Amino acid sequence: MLNQSPLAERLRPTSLEELVGQSHLKGILKRAVSSGMVPSMVLWGPPGVGKTTIANIIANTAKMPFFSLSAINAGVKDIREVIAKAKYGAKSILFIDEIHRFNKSQQDALLAAVEKGQITLIGATTENPSFEVNAALLSRCQTYTLKALEKEELMMLVDKALRQDEFLSKENITIAEDQALLRLSGGDGRKLLNLLEVVIESIEGEEKVVTNDWVIEVAQQKAAMYDKDGEMHYDIISAFIKSIRGSDPNAAVYYLARMIEGGEDVKFIARRLLILASEDIGNANPTALVIANNAFQAVNVIGYPEARIILSQCVTYLACSAKSNAAYMAINRAQQLVQQTGDLSIPLDIRNAPTNLMKDLGYGKGYQYAHDHKGNFVMQEYLPDEIKGTALYDPKGNAREEEMRKRLHAQWKGKYGY
Repeated sequence: MLNQSPLAERLRPTSLEELVGQSHLKGILKRAVSSGMVPSMVLWGPPGVGKTTIANIIANTAKMPFFSLSAINAGVKDIREVIAKAKYGAKSILFIDEIHRFNKSQQDALLAAVEKGQITLIGATTENPSFEVNAALLSRCQTYTLKALEKEELMMLVDKALRQDEFLSKENITIAEDQALLRLSGGDGRKLLNLLEVVIESIEGEEKVVTNDWVIEVAQQKAAMYDKDGEMHYDIISAFIKSIRGSDPNAAVYYLARMIEGGEDVKFIARRLLILASEDIGNANPTALVIANNAFQAVNVIGYPEARIILSQCVTYLACSAKSNAAYMAINRAQQLVQQTGDLSIPLDIRNAPTNLMKDLGYGKGYQYAHDHKGNFVMQEYLPDEIKGTALYDPKGNAREEEMRKRLHAQWKGKYGY
């Protein structure tokens, strides 16, 4: 097949009706386009779910001039050139892919033009914009979250490709098994279509039968060491985190090297270490969070290439640390309990009583100040009556949390299971 462009590009939708997935956003976007009041926005979601497509559709439907920049290779000069062009014509859309890769000065260069309405900014990011987009710029944009495609939506893309693509529709293709295609795509529509095309091209003969074994074999042959644009992004970070969680410093530093060599954003790596320090280590070693936070601050100041040393120190420390997910599980249980029970009444004795009326109603009455008692502890009920005695935090068996459990046992004398 002498294809001029990848399958995902050939099947790129030209209207919101054609877009597969993101049903929760279509109505909002249609109303914005039809009203002629397209807001500046940040589209946040995993790779291959339609961020670039949506930007193109909005521009085409609203008949607005469209400029596109990639944060990987664009600078302040490029931004100013686009803004200058937009000044002398109709209000334009500026689409910036991977906007999270812009530094503060690059993002600041957009502020005035967005605020004055010279351009409508559409930024695309795979990272949480609350962390990666300047607050001033983010406050001038609507943030829309895009979701990974579900199995049914991915299969709709496969069916569309076999029926409508100018090349594949002429082939005798049978999808005998789809599990490997779906699993390897990871909810990424672009990855799914491009993998499907590579698999079909690799099958000889007039009748092309797609099986799980063949998909896996082809995918392994085509796999790159690391694709910083998204192909193996989530597989590598998953292996990295699981190696640290599994206390294997060798595997952890290996996957760290894979990311560094692939050009991964240093802040992305450091932020994941911050999360892991609480989620997987927690009170088993509270210093882990301190080290992870210091590493995050340091790599932001240092940058590559020396940041690799700081990351390596942090990664090997976290991998060798005692582990506990007790704090993580505690907040999970607590949130689930809140969702199940709603806004339960706070016990009167621990309510705030800033006014005489509240005091007359019994607010704060009977509260016992822990520091007035031996050991800075007094047996008292703090949970609402409906859930009193519910255990949410369960210390693990590591040395530090075992000390916590012993202290809790001595104080609560069996309550909460301690």
